[in-house]
Amino acid sequence: MSELRIKYFDSVRLEGGFTLRDVDVAYRTWGELNESRDNVIVVFHSLTGDSNAADWWAPMIGPGRALDTSTHFVVCINLLGSCYGTTGPTSIDPGTGKPYANSFPIPTVRDNVALQRRLLDELGVTGIEVAIGGSLGGMIALEWALMDRSLKRVVAVATSGRHSAWCIAWSEAQRQAIYADPNWNGGNYSVASPPRAGLATARMMAMLSYRNQISFSDRFGRDKIVEQEAFSVESYLRHQGKKLVDRFDANCYVRLSQTTNSHDLARGRGLGRRSESVQRPESGPGSGQSEGNYERVLASIEQEVLVVGISSDVLFPVVEQEELAFHIPRAELEILDSTHGHDAFLLEAEHLNRKVKRWLRKTQTRRPKTVQLSRTCV
Repeated sequence: MSELRIKYFDSVRLEGGFTLRDVDVAYRTWGELNESRDNVIVVFHSLTGDSNAADWWAPMIGPGRALDTSTHFVVCINLLGSCYGTTGPTSIDPGTGKPYANSFPIPTVRDNVALQRRLLDELGVTGIEVAIGGSLGGMIALEWALMDRSLKRVVAVATSGRHSAWCIAWSEAQRQAIYADPNWNGGNYSVASPPRAGLATARMMAMLSYRNQISFSDRFGRDKIVEQEAFSVESYLRHQGKKLVDRFDANCYVRLSQTTNSHDLARGRGLGRRSESVQRPESGPGSGQSEGNYERVLASIEQEVLVVGISSDVLFPVVEQEELAFHIPRAELEILDSTHGHDAFLLEAEHLNRKVKRWLRKTQTRRPKTVQLSRTCV
């Protein structure tokens, strides 16, 4: 397993106007930087994931795999607001000496990209071959394409160019389940008595969107577990809820779900006023409508992009990946045929590895565009 490393920054200014002090950023690396320090692949994790990509995406990372560690330096960075090493709600606020808890601001997808770019600069990285991620990680990969024009290729899996009302609704319902827990206490709960029931319920709700009716019917049907006096699918959902509660924090879950709401590639990049500033936790950057022309922003992406949709995904349906592939000039669309729903980007990683590896080999041999690429953070 790659060693968990922490990079420290004195301060990080967020889009909403809040400045975080004493910021830790957790990351892991595999492989070695080449002499020119530009053989880099950056991997982005999903909502409750962490920087140990070789664990949750094992078939994708290693010698001879799509993310080939024998030829590339692979980096995975933990997101702001998480509880796996990067500063978030469970971290100590240097201003109070206590955990941030619910006072932690809402980081946007762009805040994460800007911080990740700073980390790679500190590591001496001069160029990035590929940015890749699934779900929330795919959102970040797409933002990288617009915020760093020196990036060469993007792989966006089971994601979209802007968070839909459907996805926002799922997230809000899950947050309300957490808020309804008597232990929530406005987010200022004790370590000894966190809102376990609320977080478990939120996870159970999320699992319904990560899978689908066919997946559940094929796996569970109407089977029962006699000793539990429960249907098998009920037991499964309870198990999934407990697993998350045992490893994750409720405030982190709330903040990361709000980070996904900020995702809109067109926000602030078209005509019209800039996005509103953060006023309160529920209304951060990206909470308004898209500004400018969404299709035009997609058309401005210069990198080669592989867009991967999952045939049975009910959270990010294939129509959203088709939209990306249609409007991004140098995009290709691949459909991963699976009955597992959204989670197929993890459960079908062997299948995904073959598709991504084939595309990376094909695009590696193509001549680059004749335009001058430069790093721009917009």
